[in-house]
Amino acid sequence: MTDPILPGATIGVLGGGQLGRMFAMAARRLGYRVHTFAPEHDTPTGQIADVEMSASYDELDRIREFARGVDVVTFEFENVPAQAAAAAAEHALVRPSGRALEIAQHRVREKSFLTSCHLPVAPFAVVTTDAELDAAVSRIGRPSVLKTAALGYDGKGQARLDPDTDAHAAWASLGRQEAVLERFLDLEREISVIGARGVTGEWSHFGPFDNLHRHHILDVSVAPSDVAPAIARDALAATRAVMDALEYIGILCIEFFVTRDGELLINELAPRPHNSGHLTFDASRTSQFEQQLRAICGLPLGSSELLMPAAMANLLGDLWSDGTPDWAAALRCSDVKLHLYGKASPRPGRKMGHLTAMADTAASARALVLRAREALRGDRRGN
Repeated sequence: MTDPILPGATIGVLGGGQLGRMFAMAARRLGYRVHTFAPEHDTPTGQIADVEMSASYDELDRIREFARGVDVVTFEFENVPAQAAAAAAEHALVRPSGRALEIAQHRVREKSFLTSCHLPVAPFAVVTTDAELDAAVSRIGRPSVLKTAALGYDGKGQARLDPDTDAHAAWASLGRQEAVLERFLDLEREISVIGARGVTGEWSHFGPFDNLHRHHILDVSVAPSDVAPAIARDALAATRAVMDALEYIGILCIEFFVTRDGELLINELAPRPHNSGHLTFDASRTSQFEQQLRAICGLPLGSSELLMPAAMANLLGDLWSDGTPDWAAALRCSDVKLHLYGKASPRPGRKMGHLTAMADTAASARALVLRAREALRGDRRGN
């Protein structure tokens, strides 16, 4: 075990998005310096960090230069190339490990790993050729969902196969990349669990959270979830099993499907803080971002207690289509918190910020956050 990385040290973040931004806020509050590396300039993370390095993740010498200037490297999104993680590891601790990243960023490796751990996933088949596609459709059936093995998120890189869908045309629309075909599930809900694991194996968790999606993008998260206790226990146990199997250090989110038959299935792994856990920034004794910092620095994990029921609503660029949202209207309720990510150009589907609401019950928090988001539209629709 290495010595703890104490306040005053420098944390390196690969990625420049809003997850890194909130992580940097937590780190700076505890007295750490933060350096960030991303291909873009003036990123949400870079606006908060002490140093922002802008270069491609393929520029491995720049990655090595970045790693030499920090004490530990972590991630704020999972599509950092494995070679970049390996280059960083030549000069600094990398937490979580590059192995965890490599598994989580590729659906075939991810599902193979999960099945090797005897953890439940939806029936699937690997597709790399036309013949394999035909065999997969025959075995998995329709409706089903064809997903690219790499670089898919928020519904990107997916095509649904209904009974009348041309499977080969659907695969061509995805660039004929390596893919997995998954059985389409009759879902009762989607939940997520965010776990934290320290260098000694100490473990803590947030969740489960209830998640509602719109157009394949997370729309609203609510905590605590009212999922059946047995399903909650199984989800927590699966999260811990994954983290222990990977000897994971840091924060990991697992997204789960819950079918109408009461079956719990793992959808995907996210080796970083997660959108569904944004509400912990305001509503938990220790946020997921501070917990990530504690874990990767070898410090004791904080309490993940939810101080009161809460709900989070994403703010997408669509909200700006008729002009600047009415921020004052949403903030007239003192139990609503606004988080904006510093992104200059809103566009449809782009995550620009979120609202968090807290109330006496989860249902009340959800209703409040939705009212606050609707208030952002002001009277523009009547003009």
